[in-house]
Parts: sequence; C-alpha cells; structure tokens
Amino acid sequence: MSESAYFSHPSSVIDEGCAIGDGTNIWHFSHIMTGCSIGPRCNIGQNVVIAPGVVLGTNVKVQNNVSVYTGVTCEDDVFLGPSVVFTNVLNPRSAVVRRDKYLSTVVRRGASIGANATVLCGIEIGAYAMIGAGAVVTRSVKPYALITGNPGRQTGWVSENGHKLKFANDHRAVCPETGQMYRIDNNEVSRIS
Repeated sequence: MSESAYFSHPSSVIDEGCAIGDGTNIWHFSHIMTGCSIGPRCNIGQNVVIAPGVVLGTNVKVQNNVSVYTGVTCEDDVFLGPSVVFTNVLNPRSAVVRRDKYLSTVVRRGASIGANATVLCGIEIGAYAMIGAGAVVTRSVKPYALITGNPGRQTGWVSENGHKLKFANDHRAVCPETGQMYRIDNNEVSRIS
C-alpha cells in the first residue's frame, strides 16, 4: 500500500508489514503494528493500538483510546466507541507467557460497541448488534441484539440503523428511521427484504 493512499498524522507510528486501505485516516499518537490489516475508508482515532494479526474491514470506526489486540477481527462497518477494551487471554498472568493461547473475537458487520465497554475474548458479536456504553460482554451476542449492563444482558433488539425494535403480535417490527421491516422467530431477528 503506497503512503499516499491513506492519511496518517505525523505523531502516529506505522510499522512495516501492515496493510492499510485507501482513504483510511490514522490520527494522533496511534500505533499500527506489523501484520495487521486495515481496510479502506477506516478511521483510527487518537491513542489507538492495532496489534499484529488484527483485521479491520471496510469503513470501521475506532474512536480514541482503544486497543485492538491480536485475535480480534472486525468486519465491515463496525463502530468501536471511545475506550472500548478487548481482551485476548482468559487468565492472564504477568509471569506466565500465554501468547500461544490468544482466543479469537469476531465483531460482525455493522455492530457497534459503546464507550468504555469491555469485550472478553473468544466470543462473537453478531451482525448489527449494539453493545451499550460500559457493558461487560462475557458471552457471544446474537445479530441485532441490544446488550447493556455488567455483566452484559440482552435488553432488546435494534435495527440496522441502531433504533430499538418493538415487535407486534405478528412478530414484526419497523425501524422508525428507515421503515425497514424485521421479524422475530425463535428468539432470532432477521430483516425482511
């Protein structure tokens, strides 16, 4: 990737051997480490670390003070709010090296994780799910689920535009912003084309 294809603030550090897509912006004091992959049109806020092996898809927004550690994959259109915390080892100890024990965490397309949320490793956050600010996510999250609290609990469902869905007796809901229709069956939500 040529240096001119993306913007990086002079205070950021970009190691050799990482891939950065066209139109991506990398802001103050961020560190992009060897072996990571950042897709096109991403925005990396200030004081962000993207560790080796991390994959960010297209149009991923990473707000200030986020460390995305080895083992994390964020698909297209993911939003990571300020100071989101990812982990990659279940039982870390300073005196015990566990680099071969990193667990994978996948954040599916369109999901949003709110400010100061913590995501434990080895889970999947479903497409278009919304994790509330300050939530502690300890297990996998279904697509379109709304998760709040500590520990994180599902408190509802959201549309692809992030609005809370209210399902009627016919198991259907409408996004108030877009008019998109959604259906719930067996505690699974899907968008109706």
